[in-house]
Amino acid sequence: MKTQAIREEIDTARSGGALRQIVIPPCPELLARLQQAMAQAEPDLNEVARIATADVAMSATLLRTANSPLYKAEGQPCSTVGQAMNRLGLRETAAILTGFLVRNAIPVNSPQLARFWERSTKRAIAMDFIARQLPGLSPELAYTFGLFCHVGMPVLLQSVRGYGSTMVEAGARIDRPYIATENANHRTDHAVVGALVVRAWNMAPELMAAIRLHHDFVSLGDGSIEAEIHTLVAAGLVAEQLMRAHEGLVPDADWALHSARALDWLQVGAEELELWDEQLRPMLDEA
Repeated sequence: MKTQAIREEIDTARSGGALRQIVIPPCPELLARLQQAMAQAEPDLNEVARIATADVAMSATLLRTANSPLYKAEGQPCSTVGQAMNRLGLRETAAILTGFLVRNAIPVNSPQLARFWERSTKRAIAMDFIARQLPGLSPELAYTFGLFCHVGMPVLLQSVRGYGSTMVEAGARIDRPYIATENANHRTDHAVVGALVVRAWNMAPELMAAIRLHHDFVSLGDGSIEAEIHTLVAAGLVAEQLMRAHEGLVPDADWALHSARALDWLQVGAEELELWDEQLRPMLDEA
């Protein structure tokens, strides 16, 4: 499914199918402004700074990150947003602001999704790290993919009666994939709904397509799908495994079934993966 076909699928399902009942939170105004500023050939630094200082809690998040052990350089700690932006860099600043705005736009208060945004942030950090090891994959796009990958879950939980029970069932069943249980119970799944959120928020079409396909590992390498989307999907599986290893969890079913295909697409071997795990752990400790 090329990106255009996925867009048409989402639009059709939204207008007359199972997605009609889904309530999509509006895209935050500041996020729309941030996307516009970063989309320019020469991103508007002043506009990004204005966005960063528009919310006290968001400014505090930026400063806390810049002064964390992961980023802190020799010298005085950052005390202004401008200093934090200089230390982090524009792209990292934009990623942190995006994460803050998305978390506040889609709050999660459910025992079924405990630590949802914490794990989403870890996934985003892992994706950013992996992208920096691979030629041709944008770290900014990879970070955003990690952040939005499972965003369909809280949206479904808020919109669809009985979805909380479906999550419990889907997590317990070993006879079929997670999204198969979602579709059996609700005629849609979190991958489709996540793609709908990205579509509604006018984000990158490659992001929309990758989120729509992020459990469709059988399609890896299919010539009808753009290579960048394959890379995001494969890197997403690796990021999830690195997160699970960091948390002391056993590999999930997706890794057991599809890791060879994903690593083959990324041209990554066991030794390189072990090195990534070692290098990424301090970053995930700080997340």
